Amino acid sequence: MASHATPPTTSTTPHGLYTVLVLLMLLTLAGCAGRELATHDPAPGEGLSMERALILSTAERALGTPYRFGGTTPSGLDCSGLVALAYRAAGIPVPRTADDQFRELPTLDEARPGDLLFFDTAGRGKASHVGIYRGNGQMIHAPGRGRRVESTPLSIAYWEERFLGAAGPAP
Repeated sequence: MASHATPPTTSTTPHGLYTVLVLLMLLTLAGCAGRELATHDPAPGEGLSMERALILSTAERALGTPYRFGGTTPSGLDCSGLVALAYRAAGIPVPRTADDQFRELPTLDEARPGDLLFFDTAGRGKASHVGIYRGNGQMIHAPGRGRRVESTPLSIAYWEERFLGAAGPAP
């Protein structure tokens, strides 16, 4: 009696499809990760333009101001209202919301003091928060309800993970 060996059969298994799907998800998530924040602080003696000095001076005077949604005055500010106040002091008009500022202002590869930093804090893929780069790895921003305008280190993982980009309408 002769026995016939049956060759093993190969079939497309769900395991192979699962592996491909996992790899695609990882690639997608990697694309959603925050961009690297590059900064340039002026060297001693290099100085800042008059506009940048006015932006920073106004933002620094706003430190401690209470957060107020939609606020654009020294009695209460939200993040984009702080930007509008500081840039208005330097004679530079900017759009009202963080996302409009992010989409409409000239983008930068490297932020200098006085430039704007944008973040996706809502997880919607658009700018929902903005701060003003202060220099030395710090930003001035209006963080949210119940808080006050403050200076915050950018090295905090929360900000690094949500960073979208920088814009620089100031000369």
